[in-house]
Amino acid sequence: MNNPEISIVIRTLNEAVHLPSLLSSIKSQKCKFSHEVVLIDSGSTDKTLEIAKKFHCRITHIKKKDFSFGRSLNRGIDFSNGKYLVFISGHCVPQNEKWLENLVIPIADQKAQLTYGRQLAGKDSFWSERQIYKKYFPDKCKIPQKGFFCNNANSALLFDSWKKYLFDEQLTGLEDMELAQRLTKDGGKVAYVSTAAVYHLHNESWPQVQRRFEREAIALRKIFPGLVIRRRDVVRYIYSAIINDIFTRENNRPRLNQIPSIFFYRINQYIGSYRGNNHKKLLTAELRENYFYPRVNRNDLSKLK
Repeated sequence: MNNPEISIVIRTLNEAVHLPSLLSSIKSQKCKFSHEVVLIDSGSTDKTLEIAKKFHCRITHIKKKDFSFGRSLNRGIDFSNGKYLVFISGHCVPQNEKWLENLVIPIADQKAQLTYGRQLAGKDSFWSERQIYKKYFPDKCKIPQKGFFCNNANSALLFDSWKKYLFDEQLTGLEDMELAQRLTKDGGKVAYVSTAAVYHLHNESWPQVQRRFEREAIALRKIFPGLVIRRRDVVRYIYSAIINDIFTRENNRPRLNQIPSIFFYRINQYIGSYRGNNHKKLLTAELRENYFYPRVNRNDLSKLK
């Protein structure tokens, strides 16, 4: 496609489970902007690349030794052509056919340089993760919003803004918020678009949950250098989160068989956050691989055969 207005950049690593649904939804979008789909793959061993080719995606690669979340996006964007950049996780699926247009319009209308959309839980999502989505991704738009919170699992960025700031390639996560922090400091604007919703379909083991929050906490130290998590804070956070999850004010409360997952999720979340916040070692190649390439569950692999 010549000079598409939007480049949809998807980072992939073994995303064959949800990628067909994601690409099918992108194909069915009713959007007034022309668009292309760019995959930047970091070593998939399943059918991810085969699926991407069937949907006529443009594909580029990043070596495992070179991978970081920010570097992967920077290279994917370098491979792209659009003036508006859209980022979506390989395990997210748009809720409706207006997702793409709704996400980009505030940027096209010059109301913001960066937007992010709503995230919804899937039917198999952990109960605690549902509560996190409800807290950070409400059903009301804020165009623009106050502050620089955002999330690259479902977001858009003006190409010229990316060119000015670039994503930090050294961070272990939260490269989206770090860029947004610099952008807003210079007077730029971030917008939350609740009408650009996706289903975010995590399928993580408990060690993977802990590792995700650990690497994000390492990155958060750069964004908020004064943020300190102490051991007594961890106990308090776990207790409060579990109580809030179980005794939610909503009409629907967790089923009895969901209670154990609440304990496991919140314990791993805050232990991971504590470890990341107090991480003092250099990030060796082995540690980076542990954060960026979590071990795949053998049962998950068997489902892909």
